[in-house]
Amino acid sequence: MPHATTRSLDGTVVAITGASAGIGAATAYSLVDAGARVAVSARRADRLDKIVEDLGDDKVVPVVGDVRDPGLSDALVKAAVDKWGRLDTMVANAGIGAYGGILDLDDDTLTEMVQTNYLGTVWSARSAVKQFRAQNSGGDIIVVSSVAGFRGGADEAVYAGTKHAQVGLAGSLDRELRAEGTRVTLICPAGTATEFAIGAGRTEGSPDLDAYLRPEDVAHTIRVVLEQPRSVRTTVWQLWSTEQQS
Repeated sequence: MPHATTRSLDGTVVAITGASAGIGAATAYSLVDAGARVAVSARRADRLDKIVEDLGDDKVVPVVGDVRDPGLSDALVKAAVDKWGRLDTMVANAGIGAYGGILDLDDDTLTEMVQTNYLGTVWSARSAVKQFRAQNSGGDIIVVSSVAGFRGGADEAVYAGTKHAQVGLAGSLDRELRAEGTRVTLICPAGTATEFAIGAGRTEGSPDLDAYLRPEDVAHTIRVVLEQPRSVRTTVWQLWSTEQQS
C-alpha cells in the first residue's frame, strides 16, 4: 500500500516574526534542525543574536524591528532573499496579549496590541506574497493565532478580537492564494508556557503553567504542516495540552 511522502525542508528559506522567544524562537530552532534556513525578526537584538550564535550565521539572518512597521516585513523578506536567493515560507508569529475587561486597559496598550497582532500579520502576508509572485512560485504562509480566535474568555475581549481577525484573514487568504500554489495555514494553540502567558496571577515558574502547551509543541506543529507534501494543505489546526479544557 503506498504511503504519503513528507516534504523535505532541507534548504528551504523561512521568515519568522516575533522570533526572539517563545513559539517564534522554538520554531527557528526546529526548522533549522529540519534543514531550513531562517530569517528572524523581533524588537530585541540580543535575543536574535543568541539564536545566530546557537545555530550559525550561515543558517540564520536577524532583522531587528517592530512588526507594526510594514517596512520591517519587507526588510525581513529582503534579508532572506539577499542571503539565500528566495523565500519559501512566512511564519507570522509576532503577537502580544493583555488580560482585562473592556475598560481596564489604556488606549495605548490596546492600540499596540491590535496593530501588532492584526496589522503585523497583514504586513507579513503582503511582503511574502509580493516575493512569491516575484519568484513566480507558491509558498507557505503560517499565521500563529490562538484558540481565542474562536471563543475568547471574559478577560480578553480585545485580544480575542485580534485573534478572530487573524482567523478571518487567513481563511480569506487561503481562498485567494490557493490557485497560485500558496498554502495558508492557521495555527491556533491554547495557553502556551511562554513569556506571553505570564500575567493574571501567573509568574515565571508558576505551577499553573505546568498544564500549558510548550513552545516546542507549537513549533513541532508548524514543522509538520510544512513537511506535508505540496498536494496537501492544512487550513486550521487547533491544539491544546491533554490537561487543558477545550
